[in-house]
Amino acid sequence: MTALDAKLDAARDALAERDGVVVAFSGGVDSSVVAALARDALGDDAVACTARSETLPAEELDDARRVADEIGIRHETVTFSELDNPDFVENDGERCYHCRTMRLGKMYDVARDLGFSTVCDGTNASDPGEGHRPGLRAVEELEVFSPLLAHDITKAEVRKAAERYGLSVADKPSMACLSSRIPTGLEVTEEKLTRVEKAERLLRTWGFSQFRVRDHDGLARIEVAPDELDAALDRDFARAAREHLTDAGFDHVTLDLHGYRTGSVSPAGENAESTAPDLEQEYPVRED
Repeated sequence: MTALDAKLDAARDALAERDGVVVAFSGGVDSSVVAALARDALGDDAVACTARSETLPAEELDDARRVADEIGIRHETVTFSELDNPDFVENDGERCYHCRTMRLGKMYDVARDLGFSTVCDGTNASDPGEGHRPGLRAVEELEVFSPLLAHDITKAEVRKAAERYGLSVADKPSMACLSSRIPTGLEVTEEKLTRVEKAERLLRTWGFSQFRVRDHDGLARIEVAPDELDAALDRDFARAAREHLTDAGFDHVTLDLHGYRTGSVSPAGENAESTAPDLEQEYPVRED
């Protein structure tokens, strides 16, 4: 038995001790592995739940439904709006804390309706050391059970576990909610979330795998993985990006030559943000 096998067995055993669990389920690799472990441990007493809101791209909800079907776990959705919370809309350094508190609170509502006392999430052993993560405080305060974290399962091991389960998301890049595209200090609005979602749909259609479109109050800053920069510099893509993102409501469209960087508009990334404009190529809204 490998070390990972022992960790996964321990996580299943811990889940099996619960009367039933609701897994906060995004359809990403972390929550998918937790859902698979919970399904193994509890059968029909394990339920995956996805929170629907303005910050969740429609494609991600479709993926969550598809992956839940792969796992064979019951899948529920709950609808709410982070925009109802003025602290979230303000978009200070604690935005993720406010969001996660609301989202997990809805999971507990579902759990109570089902007669369960436990909500699980996909926090893994690599997460606490990854910079500014206020959402983890909400996980702790609400006493959410994080089996991957509790049994020291790292992100790399999560992907190996997903491969063992044959999950299609084993290599899926991390995906944060749409509000993470709006720099700290700029208000989160439905208009901004909608135009970011439309913009990122274009990149997905063009085949990019790791990307973000940051919304700097009307200026779109496209980030793609360094190994995909050549494709982003293609003239046809530049033309499509300029046209589609302008139609979506952006005033200017730029490409960040740093490439994709996690949290580049969060408090931890403020220093990088301050120098980014010098390294951007602009896709002008109108050609001269």
